[in-house]
Amino acid sequence: MPFQLAYHTDIGIRKKTNQDGLLLKTAKTPDGQVGLFVVCDGMGGLSHGELASATVIRGMSGWFDEQLPRLLAEKKERNIVSGLEACIRELNDKILQFGEANKIKLGTTITALLVIYSRYYIVQIGDSRVYSIHHQLKQLTKDQTLVARELERGNLTEEQAKVDPRRNILLQCIGATRELDVTISEGYIEEGALYMLCTDGFYHEVMEEELLTTLNPDRFYGEEQMKDKVVELVELVKQRQESDNISVVVAKVTA
Repeated sequence: MPFQLAYHTDIGIRKKTNQDGLLLKTAKTPDGQVGLFVVCDGMGGLSHGELASATVIRGMSGWFDEQLPRLLAEKKERNIVSGLEACIRELNDKILQFGEANKIKLGTTITALLVIYSRYYIVQIGDSRVYSIHHQLKQLTKDQTLVARELERGNLTEEQAKVDPRRNILLQCIGATRELDVTISEGYIEEGALYMLCTDGFYHEVMEEELLTTLNPDRFYGEEQMKDKVVELVELVKQRQESDNISVVVAKVTA
């Protein structure tokens, strides 16, 4: 299953730096295609958030190049999941130690989609998201935020959650604490579907119906059109006065 890929990242209308980070990597193996797609939303002020997200992006890229080939050769699914978790924990420790040594606070979300042949694995820390888009739109991740938790507990309605001033308060991120709950989910790739990863600066100001209509993979062919559609949505989000950095990665699985 080869991929068609597109991405776009934008500093937005108010921020002075873009603290988001993106990664798109694919490789062919004797058993099929593999891919790793990551979005990170850094935080910490000035260049600190950018440093945190860039550290995670470099670490995940290195894991894909250096560790994943060995794990694939072992042909044990559990080893891949364990390897992913170990990588995330090492990156968490690295950023935490840097912050402590320099007396600064910094951190980043990570949402990563690892495709191994016909299966996917999603790493989720924070509130960036993964969606699948084909005949319908499905959110494949749960936001790890205070507001999402209150919504799940029934203490907020959907409408209240959309405007709650606490919606950006994260329950966890990489680099904030040694105690990290690494959430990894998995499933089967839907052939012909488009998988979208995005930071919260993208999804707060766009409706699910707009995502399904604009990014429906049956309506375009090729990476250039995919890129145009993603840019179109990012510009729409900016017109609606989103103040955060905005980043999107899309990967379409083809026959």
